[in-house]
Amino acid sequence: MHRLQRIQAHLLSANAGDPFRPHPKLKYSNDVLAALQSNKAVVALESTIISHGMPYPQNLETALAVEAECRKAGAAPATIAILHGQICVGLERSELELLAREGPRVRKCSRRDLAAVVAAKAHGATTVAGTMYIAHMAGVKVFVTGGVGGVHRGVSETWDISADLTEMGRTPVTVISAGVKSILDIPKTLEVLETEGVTVVAYGTDEFPAFFTPKSGCKAPHRLDSPVDCAKLIAANTSLGMQSGILISVPIPSEHSAASSLVETAIQQSLKEAHDNKILGRDVTPFLLKRVNELTKGESLKSNIALVLNNVRVGSQIAVELAKLLKVS
Repeated sequence: MHRLQRIQAHLLSANAGDPFRPHPKLKYSNDVLAALQSNKAVVALESTIISHGMPYPQNLETALAVEAECRKAGAAPATIAILHGQICVGLERSELELLAREGPRVRKCSRRDLAAVVAAKAHGATTVAGTMYIAHMAGVKVFVTGGVGGVHRGVSETWDISADLTEMGRTPVTVISAGVKSILDIPKTLEVLETEGVTVVAYGTDEFPAFFTPKSGCKAPHRLDSPVDCAKLIAANTSLGMQSGILISVPIPSEHSAASSLVETAIQQSLKEAHDNKILGRDVTPFLLKRVNELTKGESLKSNIALVLNNVRVGSQIAVELAKLLKVS
């Protein structure tokens, strides 16, 4: 056997049988640490949605409701953030409230920002990419968010492509979301995910969802219909030694979806305003989501909260089934 193959085989067998070892650079909450040590379900949650994705107090209310849904399904919630330069995997209520009240004053942290925020002993709210990286460090295999980043509209001028896509291509964590945010170019995003080697699945549907609405007009590469089937996919990804992630896209329930024409009109106006005001880089997505919410008179925020809660219900069920599967194996 080739030397690299022997090393990979050793790592896989060690991961399967060895007791959990906490990463020395991470601070785990008591609940998360206990769940990992006993091979129970844990769900990673991002913190940018708290600080940058919603206004206060809806952001705090949503964060608490999301964690409650995790626990209800039998999974430990592991909201990830950086506080005073310490990477935290699982937060107390007071820490969630700090992020919610500080809002955009908290540094938005993708993978590239993690070391800088730790070195500065500052606060940081993790994006999809940042959360994936830390979840993998922490030994958490399932991560639930609202929607992932992707290829921005007008990419030929801006070259604005989210680091979330690259992270999914190199970090073996499964992301459960409502697809990619509908402010993005969904067909191009799917092309990049294919290039990055990411397994993309639609949950209970043949069509890739579009965040605020259940349909995007794009066919999903794969379809799965149950938490058990999703858990089997994650286990297979691990057993094959794949170093890429999985994206499981859960459509927003139709009763909570925003009217697609209303959202698209708001997106187009918001994109023009962002261009006219020269809003670029990490500031684009928070600006667009805020303006779309204003232009839809709060309808998009209601949909956003509903889809996050739906995602966490499905994601927690997947994490529970995965824990059962790994115990048996």
